[in-house]
Amino acid sequence: MRLAVLALIAHLALPALAADLTPRPGWAVHATTKTHAQLVEDTRAAITANGLGIVTQAGPTEAAARRGIIIPGNRVIGAFNNDFAVRVLALSTAAMIEAPIRFYVTENADGYATLGYKLPSQVFAPYLDEGGAELAAIAAELDSRFAAVAAQAIASQ
Repeated sequence: MRLAVLALIAHLALPALAADLTPRPGWAVHATTKTHAQLVEDTRAAITANGLGIVTQAGPTEAAARRGIIIPGNRVIGAFNNDFAVRVLALSTAAMIEAPIRFYVTENADGYATLGYKLPSQVFAPYLDEGGAELAAIAAELDSRFAAVAAQAIASQ
């Protein structure tokens, strides 16, 4: 009983979690009627179907649960491919710090999930002085590729 009371006090003492992911400048944000797990699965499938590789994945949800802390589903999926990497590196070594570019799947308060990402053109904007019009063209190509991934991932709601 005492342990349950301490757990409840610890849980109530935690800071409130931020609100659902909402649109913001330089981002694409797509609210869905999919569960977090389904949107993560569909995003992974859409990434590979659109010629990108899944380079990284991370999220605090499972690790927090192992610590007894329940937080909404939260997964970051980094996507890129070697063709883009070689082309970007030819124009700006510094710009490669941004690869992979990430998709962000969050669970909303209503139990549904949102897919968000920074537009690749926004991500690479700080390097355009160095990479010029060619880097801008690669970023635009990535904008289209990321939009295609998002469209496929959120389809069939």
